[in-house]
Amino acid sequence: MKLFKVRLGRKNTIRLYIKMLKPSSVIIGNECSINQKVLLDGRGAELIIGNFVDIGYETNIWTLEHDPHSNTHDVKAGKVIIEDYAWIASRVTVLPGVTIGKGAVVAAGSIVTKDVLPMSIVGGVPAKIIGERRSGLNYSPAYKTYFR
Repeated sequence: MKLFKVRLGRKNTIRLYIKMLKPSSVIIGNECSINQKVLLDGRGAELIIGNFVDIGYETNIWTLEHDPHSNTHDVKAGKVIIEDYAWIASRVTVLPGVTIGKGAVVAAGSIVTKDVLPMSIVGGVPAKIIGERRSGLNYSPAYKTYFR
């Protein structure tokens, strides 16, 4: 049996029932909070999660998807990068090839199909800019016990 290891930073809070597809391509920085039932897909390309990132309940982050324009149902892949202090709320879907910028917020239930600018707040299907974040970004979401 071949074992894969995720590259994991320090002081992270990772809740129960996380699913990783090809964990050897998943990189998680320091002091992140990854909530229950999150799917992290490393099959198509690297999935890089920066430092101080908060990922909400039942979020799916994909690096591989089927190409809707393919006659043979081929797949297409793309690296996903989630930069420092990004906050991804519950039940978000992030598609391959997306970068979520430093300090960006993705509202609950959104589908992210394109890059998200740093410090922007996006929401909807597909996600669009709905605001701008004004936080000083000097916190750590790890080890919070407010929600269990």
